[in-house]
Amino acid sequence: ADLVFTGGPSLYEAKRTLARNVHCLPSAVEALHFAPPPEAFDSEEARDAAELHRDIPHPRLGFFGVIDERLDQELVAQLADAHPDWQIVMVGPVAKIDRASLPQRPNVHWLGMQPYARLPFLLADWDLCLLPFAMNAATRFISPTKTLEYMAAGKPIVSTAVRDVAVRYGDVVRVVDDAQAFVRACEEGLAETPALRAAREERMARHVAECSWDRTVDYIDALLCRHLATGTTPVAMRDLAGLVDDASGADAEPLGGAARAPARRAQRDVRHLVIGAGPTGLSAAYHLGLAGETDVLLVERGKRVGGWCRSIEEGGFVFDYAGHIMFSNDPYVLELYELLLGENLHWQNREAWIYSKGVHTRYPFQGSLHGLPPQVLEECLVGAIEARFGAIDGNGPASDAEPPANFLEFIHRVWGAGIAKHFAVPYNEKLWAVPLDEIETSWLGGRVPLPDLAQMIHGALVPTPAPMGPNARFGYPLRGGFQSLMDAFVPRLRCELALETNVLHVSPAARTVRLDDGRSVGFDSLISTMPLPQLVAACGDEAPEDVRQAAAALRHVSVRCVNLGIGREKLSEKHWIYYPEDTVFHRIFLQGNASPHNNPPGGFGLICEISYSSHKPLPCEGSALVERVVDDCRRVGIVGADDPVLVANQVDMPYAYVVYDHARAANVAKIRDWFAQFGVILAGRYSEWEYYNSDHAFIAGKRAGEQALAASAARLRTASA
Repeated sequence: ADLVFTGGPSLYEAKRTLARNVHCLPSAVEALHFAPPPEAFDSEEARDAAELHRDIPHPRLGFFGVIDERLDQELVAQLADAHPDWQIVMVGPVAKIDRASLPQRPNVHWLGMQPYARLPFLLADWDLCLLPFAMNAATRFISPTKTLEYMAAGKPIVSTAVRDVAVRYGDVVRVVDDAQAFVRACEEGLAETPALRAAREERMARHVAECSWDRTVDYIDALLCRHLATGTTPVAMRDLAGLVDDASGADAEPLGGAARAPARRAQRDVRHLVIGAGPTGLSAAYHLGLAGETDVLLVERGKRVGGWCRSIEEGGFVFDYAGHIMFSNDPYVLELYELLLGENLHWQNREAWIYSKGVHTRYPFQGSLHGLPPQVLEECLVGAIEARFGAIDGNGPASDAEPPANFLEFIHRVWGAGIAKHFAVPYNEKLWAVPLDEIETSWLGGRVPLPDLAQMIHGALVPTPAPMGPNARFGYPLRGGFQSLMDAFVPRLRCELALETNVLHVSPAARTVRLDDGRSVGFDSLISTMPLPQLVAACGDEAPEDVRQAAAALRHVSVRCVNLGIGREKLSEKHWIYYPEDTVFHRIFLQGNASPHNNPPGGFGLICEISYSSHKPLPCEGSALVERVVDDCRRVGIVGADDPVLVANQVDMPYAYVVYDHARAANVAKIRDWFAQFGVILAGRYSEWEYYNSDHAFIAGKRAGEQALAASAARLRTASA
């Protein structure tokens, strides 16, 4: 097949490697149908819906859809039995199961199949919507369309642990793992306060706005146009699509002699094309403009610039996409911070801490041991001494002269067995979500503070008064979160910025990029900040097999952030805290301390960061993950037992950290060398596959802009010669 679509993220992940061009096409929604205007409630369908509900009191908990082996019948029965006053309304045809097997209760109402036109009016009279799916082979890859249809009506939703529901809508749907939790989630949904309901409806409206069937059609249309234009399908099909083969002549008649539809391809050439408006792409476009280049197109798939340096706002709280700060040893970057933020820039001394053994100690662990239990202190100090000089009893060798072969060996050889046991190994296993002996050590330079033994002993005897490491003092925007730093680039850009625009195909040889708005853009220079696996995939078969294999072998860590808005001011004076022990999160960034303007009056924001990978998957999804995070926050004391949670949402970062495994350097070199043949410039953390901070990203963008200018000038000189 030339083009394959999957109906949701789970199916996409299972099938994306089985064909050359697989695209995720999740369900969308006809929003106006499921949220009809007030005058529509005078219709015959509305009256018929009201008649069906006439003898069914509130609260009504409803479901519509095919009733088959995917339905958890036992769960429906348990739900009805838990609250006999609740009315369970089940709408849809029964298929593939015996109707007699359906649970019968006075408060369970099987209304059968209803017309599509009647569904919105039934839905409007429900108090809560249900997704009571069984967890079996039939539901492994489902992506229920009704989720968005329920959302269009603004209803609270409770679901079993359907993966696609949890991944796509876990911020607004209560996703639970068992019947008891399902009942409890329904109780919470029915008891929503007006403030919580308004916040949820706002988030639902954002999801619905992004998922119209019209937008899906446009996406398919752009992909079909691209593939019909490649010549891999019959000429007649290309004619019917309004696409003319260059060799056939513009006047060729389509089948049947009908008038030809207008060609849908829009060609545009630019001197410089920049993919991705994160910190690297923004910096590249900005510096091209500084050099006088205005024939630049900056393409960004998101609604706002910033990449993973974006921020969101809810209920008066500002949450970044994971915790971000500003620091640099580069004078140019420091000047750039001042230029972009001006009076909105605030500098403060870092308060970074670690919570383990029931106490807080300053970061870094190895230099601030004071306060830990005596046995832990002894193990850490003895281990550090033995790592440096050999076993204290004289029977063991000192550290080898050869450098450590991997990160795990580095930890033991440099810090010793005690620090490895009590902090470095458990914390880094949580963070990196891969075995530590599979990580090499080239990325560590400058990131890991290495105190000498005298410092360690001093830090064990007395509290450490001052921060250590490269980011002891940091900057942060006073207002607007980290997003304001990204937004500050926009008025300084001298180029076209195309937001909500996805890259469908990249041809380095033809020097063209096809976008999902229908445009085919030719470029003189291309700067890509896309993750390397995505960029190589966008090249399709044009990328050689060994390059595709190298891209597939690159490893990364994903991060899920559970953001909490707590109803108490100033939970702590700390800025971030590392958790090496048994919490689900590895770090909490106290967003409320980065700037007081990140919080509403009486509130305080936390970002709880959870890394995951195929080696270490998330323990749960949706509302279950939020509950787990809140429980852990209360257990470690950062949130009090009586502190209300005013806001809870989730942000997912599928590409967060690049993994420096032992094959990384060779794989990246192979990919980089292939793109270099065509002058494609790879810039930033995910295109260079480097561990970059935001200041490195700004420099990478500046460097990429300079490379593009030099390469373009060289081509012009060659052409004129």
